[in-house]
Amino acid sequence: MATIRELARLCGVSPATVSRVFNNPEVVNAKTREQVLRTARQIGYLPNESARTLATKKSFMVGLLWDTDHRRPGWRHPFFQEILIGLKTALSGRGYHLLMLATSGEHTDDAYVRAARRHNLDGVVMIDSGTWDPSLRHLAESGVPCVSLDRPVQGPKATYVTSDNVGGARQAVRHLHEQGRQAIATITGPAHTRPGAERLQGYQEELALLRLPYRPEHVAEGDFYVTGGEAAMRRLLETDERPDAVFVAGDEMAVGALRAISEAGLKVPEDIAVVGFDDIEVAALVPPGLTTIAQDKDGFGAAAAEALVSMINGADAPPARILPTTLVVRGSSTRAI
Repeated sequence: MATIRELARLCGVSPATVSRVFNNPEVVNAKTREQVLRTARQIGYLPNESARTLATKKSFMVGLLWDTDHRRPGWRHPFFQEILIGLKTALSGRGYHLLMLATSGEHTDDAYVRAARRHNLDGVVMIDSGTWDPSLRHLAESGVPCVSLDRPVQGPKATYVTSDNVGGARQAVRHLHEQGRQAIATITGPAHTRPGAERLQGYQEELALLRLPYRPEHVAEGDFYVTGGEAAMRRLLETDERPDAVFVAGDEMAVGALRAISEAGLKVPEDIAVVGFDDIEVAALVPPGLTTIAQDKDGFGAAAAEALVSMINGADAPPARILPTTLVVRGSSTRAI
């Protein structure tokens, strides 16, 4: 097995520098860090995890909490898959491993605190699935460093990262209006989730600014999945005044909406223009190409990792990060010239 001294010699640095690369990578300049990590992979060097834990008082393990509804395939949702890749990449670059956190069937208010301490976790990332229970709030208030994605949390070592859901929804409605659309409907996310509520808020605010009428019958609640978007679109098509455009609060639902529009014998965007939200991979592939509001998925992971590691290293909880969104125009909202 390769030794730390051998690795240091090959890289032309001291063993202490190699140790810092694996124990406190943020204090080593990026060029040196990348050289050491690359050489370590080439010669098969692995740091002694037990020694590292004793020396730093850290496990270099971060728990992932995602308590999805058992009726929904949350882990397979493409948006969250891309978020997890970004999170894993950002944490790995800082020397941390990601561990799915389970509670062994416990249902007490301190179940997640117990699990975090049982696994000696340095911190926890929480993903909002809409099933926020007292044990998650208790974890955020416990002092264990926590970062939540998409849901506000409070605690001495707790913060959250989210997108500008309101601003993104307003971008979508404004774009549809600029294309000459007047009867703009929306398919929302679940009202009890922060993204669902905020994207509806943005839709309402932009309608008011544009002096377009708000019609309750043009608001259909979905569930962030294809089948929910398809069912919601069918309800919108049955209204007395059919919309000429729809802002869909999630790309998965937008795919279902496109399916429902096609099955009704209508064309996109000629009869109904569609704008989604997320910019998942399928958005560019589904005909005629889905116009969408892109979230900064890599930014989610980087911001969460940066905040978490800073708290692990002793900093106070940083302010919440609200990441900007970007309009990506494709064929579902613009007529061909």
